[in-house]
Amino acid sequence: MGDREMGQGFGARVAAAVAATGPLCAGVDPSADLLAAWGLPDDARGVRTFGLRCVEAFAGVVPVIKPQVAFFERHGSSGVAALESVLEEARATGLLVLADAKRGDVGTTMEAYADTWLDPGSPLRADAVTASPYLGLGSIQPMIDLAGAHGRGVMVVARSSNPEGRRLQTALVDEGRGPSVEDMMLADIAILNGGARVPPGTVGAVIGATLAPSAFRLADLGGVILAPGLGAQGGTKAQVAALFAGCPVGSVLPSSSRTLLANGPDVKALASAAHATRDAMAEALA
Repeated sequence: MGDREMGQGFGARVAAAVAATGPLCAGVDPSADLLAAWGLPDDARGVRTFGLRCVEAFAGVVPVIKPQVAFFERHGSSGVAALESVLEEARATGLLVLADAKRGDVGTTMEAYADTWLDPGSPLRADAVTASPYLGLGSIQPMIDLAGAHGRGVMVVARSSNPEGRRLQTALVDEGRGPSVEDMMLADIAILNGGARVPPGTVGAVIGATLAPSAFRLADLGGVILAPGLGAQGGTKAQVAALFAGCPVGSVLPSSSRTLLANGPDVKALASAAHATRDAMAEALA
């Protein structure tokens, strides 16, 4: 059953979940290095065990988890089956799930990606999925439409903190006379969230927590902001407070993956680390 039938769009669902626990998105990244550190085999069984331990640790502690799809896919069909198990268990605990798949294409291919991650009947369904907009934001409209129809979300990678992306994202449009590509993207997301085609908050943005404030006023985005970069990438509580000052309560999800997951495999230790990070982010965004 789609959550839209319960009268809630994705932005409202995230805000409610944040109000119940606190603002943090916990990554689920069963990389080869982390599997070894946790004493798990680098195979489908290992990633399944890793993911299920994360769900056990994070349920009731954080509002959202973010499985990195690639770490499951690299083990083939068995790895995808492991991801299905993790998604199913996460749904059963009440966690919201953001599939970090970064899909982007055009036409029927994009429709197929949308069906995979956002259709209520899909075994891989998540509450939201990350998407790459650099074939044009309009190219991911099929995904946005399906998300809106079922109370789910699309998180557009708009301002990433990786050095390789900054030259493209900060380039100026209209032969150098217009805003930057990333600010244009954020403004277009705000227009989508303010229109009648999908519920407000359907379209969110991925914005690196280590970046300087953007020219676009993030408080006007109208959607959820995923802010990766805590810990291993150097993102701090002070940076989160400065970058997202003024954003609506419950709309910002700072995200931690490797640094947080280094506290495993002990479930209690992992939950304790998530609790501490969550509370620090709550203070930063207060």
